[in-house]
Amino acid sequence: MRRWLFKSEPDVFGWDDLVAKGDKGEEWNGVRSFQARNIMREMKVGDRGFFYHSNIGKEVVGIVEVIAEAHPDSTADDPKWECVDVKAAGPLPAPVTLARIKDDPRLAGMVLVRNSRLSVQPVTDEEWEIVLELAREAAEG
Repeated sequence: MRRWLFKSEPDVFGWDDLVAKGDKGEEWNGVRSFQARNIMREMKVGDRGFFYHSNIGKEVVGIVEVIAEAHPDSTADDPKWECVDVKAAGPLPAPVTLARIKDDPRLAGMVLVRNSRLSVQPVTDEEWEIVLELAREAAEG
């Protein structure tokens, strides 16, 4: 199982919106970056990813699960654009801010730190565990 990060503006489609979709989930549509599309083509059902609020909040807030592999994006007129479907798997114990991620030297190589514009990105197993650790620490206060 691979790990990912999905970025969305919470005032457009936020964590609560995905949670409200329940088990049927939602297409991760509207992505118009070849690099992000190609990353989604690598995803498999059951893969997990972080849900990241961009622009407002700038924080990892939850975990999603891929429930459908890459398929044509229903919002695109051009068949070259594809997306996956995801559902909310659960919230983090506490949000992990981008500032906190950038402050942790163990995460200096994370794509989120190096290429903040990429809307869908890979996360290594080590990065995954560190972000979860930071979420637990934040929840404990």
